[in-house]
Amino acid sequence: MSIFNGKDDKKVGAPESISISNMIGKGTLITGDLETAGNLRIDGKLKGNIHSKAKVALGAGSLVDGNIYSQNADIEGEVTGILEIADTLVLKATAIIKGDIITNKLVVEAGAKFNGTCRMGEQPMPREQSKAEHTKVESKKSATV
Repeated sequence: MSIFNGKDDKKVGAPESISISNMIGKGTLITGDLETAGNLRIDGKLKGNIHSKAKVALGAGSLVDGNIYSQNADIEGEVTGILEIADTLVLKATAIIKGDIITNKLVVEAGAKFNGTCRMGEQPMPREQSKAEHTKVESKKSATV
């Protein structure tokens, strides 16, 4: 049974890892990067990057201070960092995004706040290339200061 939609995530022929669900509860603070092949729900706080091959869901009141790389994402909380979502990013009414968005499809509910740039309709770069690009940008910024 999934904590995301009340339905069984296990599909015939689907990889075993897709049915895995992870949750960080309200009142929990984690410092460090998270990597998962399955779904991830955060109601607490995370200082670090998230890499998920499935869906990331941030509940209302949640906070992520880091980048999010995933297949899909539903955001109700706050993110300070880059969001690279391969398929669909949904910003709920309580979402606050302070950073850039790269996604194929974007759904924004009335009330959501977003400060940054957005590129849509293109696939995010592979993670290794993406890290290299972000490093290049940071190097250019520090070289011009």
